Amino acid sequence: MTDERRADDHQVTVRQAVEEDDAALLAIERVAWDASSGFPSYGETLQDTFFSRSGPEAHLVAEYDGAVVGYVRLQEKYPFPEGSGVLAINGIAVAPEARRLGVGNALMTATTEEARRRGARKITLHVHGVNAPARHLYERHGYIVEGTHTAEFVIEGAPVDALDMAKFL
Repeated sequence: MTDERRADDHQVTVRQAVEEDDAALLAIERVAWDASSGFPSYGETLQDTFFSRSGPEAHLVAEYDGAVVGYVRLQEKYPFPEGSGVLAINGIAVAPEARRLGVGNALMTATTEEARRRGARKITLHVHGVNAPARHLYERHGYIVEGTHTAEFVIEGAPVDALDMAKFL
């Protein structure tokens, strides 16, 4: 699977992750999150391998001009038959230097295509209520807010809402 998008004269390509992407993805994971998008304590839990939580088969990787600059982790949400057809985005990140270049857009488009290829009927995700750039990206791709968990987290001393968003295919 390859999805190509153009941003100016540069090319964003999305493909299935492979083991050789591990170091590049771990480097992104170490710098991509801040208090508006993730949990500051998360960095302390990182292992020496990106694929410690789930393997390459669960990830789509974005390349910009041939360099790995982002990923999305797309997995079955439920382990039982009644929940089949629902996929969850359990992580999406773009390297800070590659933001606003169309990488997130290409990843979200590729995610929808991959979900349809797998026969999914719905894609879900969680996002911090304060993460306006991510929320706008998801909304542009047809995601709606299904629920709000008010003051679900306290990050840097401030309450942060968690939003459940979904897209029906």
